Amino acid sequence: MSQLRYYTEEGLAKLKKELHELRTVDRPSISAQIAEARDKGDLSENAEYDAAKEAQGMLEMKIAKLESIVSNARIVDESQLDNKKALILSTVRLLNQNMKKEVSYTLVAESEADLKSGKISIESPIGKGLLGKEVGDVAEIVVPSGVLKLEVLEISR
Repeated sequence: MSQLRYYTEEGLAKLKKELHELRTVDRPSISAQIAEARDKGDLSENAEYDAAKEAQGMLEMKIAKLESIVSNARIVDESQLDNKKALILSTVRLLNQNMKKEVSYTLVAESEADLKSGKISIESPIGKGLLGKEVGDVAEIVVPSGVLKLEVLEISR
């Protein structure tokens, strides 16, 4: 059984679009490649056919995985979230006590994470360490370089 995962409407729409593309564009393309390779004769020594069949298998696995994710996805209702705690979709302003530098992150689902735009996954070590924290709390997070101490300065939506 797959685990429930929470997404923004935008994030879930992106997953559904990717799944649609795989089903309607990539699947027919690979089928055409297999048919073309099959037309070239002896399948026992046909590397093109083998490659196309392998690509088809990988594509079908990816489609099955995305179907499972989409079927177990739930959209987060932001109006039901507690603004006092760092939760999914919270924007958290932090003080990195090790470097005396302020940073800000938005906590999002794993598939929506994008560090360049300040979105970190709630599945990441930092995301997990921040979940449930309140303003004034210090999250001590074990990272490869040691222990990262992040003080929560502000939580917003």
